[in-house]
Amino acid sequence: MGLDDLDRRFQFLRKRQPQRWIALLGLIGTAILSALLWQRLQPAQIVISTQPEIVIPSSQNEPIQPIPLQVALDTNKVQLGEKLFADTRLSIDNQVSCLSCHRLDLGGADRQSRSIGATGVQMQVNTPTVFNVAHNFRFSWNGRFETLEAQIEGLDQNVMGISWEQAIAKLQQAPDYVQLFNVIYADGITLPNVIDAIAVYERSLDTPNSRFDQFLRGDYTALTVEEREGYRLFKSYGCVSCHQGVNVGGNLFQKFWVIGKYFADCRNITAADYGRYNVTGSENDRYVFRVPSLRNVAIAPPYFHDGTAQTLEQAIAVMAKYQLGRPLPQAHVRRIAQFLNTLTGEPSRSAS
Repeated sequence: MGLDDLDRRFQFLRKRQPQRWIALLGLIGTAILSALLWQRLQPAQIVISTQPEIVIPSSQNEPIQPIPLQVALDTNKVQLGEKLFADTRLSIDNQVSCLSCHRLDLGGADRQSRSIGATGVQMQVNTPTVFNVAHNFRFSWNGRFETLEAQIEGLDQNVMGISWEQAIAKLQQAPDYVQLFNVIYADGITLPNVIDAIAVYERSLDTPNSRFDQFLRGDYTALTVEEREGYRLFKSYGCVSCHQGVNVGGNLFQKFWVIGKYFADCRNITAADYGRYNVTGSENDRYVFRVPSLRNVAIAPPYFHDGTAQTLEQAIAVMAKYQLGRPLPQAHVRRIAQFLNTLTGEPSRSAS
């Protein structure tokens, strides 16, 4: 090949080089535009959060159920029962009423280890709350009464120091009661009617809409993180095996110490400590009591049938030791107590 041929080839290549660069840049631009167009045509990507999902519990799946927000009761009977509940004429010395031991401003009890009845007689056991009694399956610590009416009838001589015959005679001498009973009951003032009115009133003493009930109904913000943790511990330690249902207790019997010897460690045994044994005479029922409701427990100390636990934290520690057989870390006791505080409801009477 001659020099002239080489020169012509070189000149040809120089003329073609810009065209190749232009073509290359065109290909790159086309690729970028295609990628952008493809991205726009794709569906939005799902972003997976690393945060745990907030699960709002359904009350149907929980061992504790919320108290109904309303209860249908006869308004006239509720009002009459309220009057009787606060009337000291139902006691022998006209000094004590049902309200004396079941103060509505003190959690439905009186915050005494032992209440004082008529003529100054001290009761054998701690007074349980009257709030939410409609949800208990038995009544009194040893469960000797199967109905609320039976309990009311059985408290005359023990607490009021008076027979029902004497009490009814007092009421029949009171014109206001004669008028009220004649309006509500066809046969006026009778023992069944008096008991019925008081029982209807007591059934009106529900305390619904606690913060925990709001939580159960789906308001996840009703409890703090610490309170939710307390509820988790309450379940994981097994407290919920006895304290469940609408009343967080009140629906079964249990021995007051499963592990260890509570009375031997704490004090001398009294006859009242035999619990349900005093009703049935069965050795299997010795030291067995109706499990108390934990509704409003934070505002109704002291605790247990003997009133020996003065604080909620002390009661939790005793239960852990003698019912669960294990000491709890103080931090867990505190968390469980925080949860129990959320069981305080709103005093309410809804009648129709």
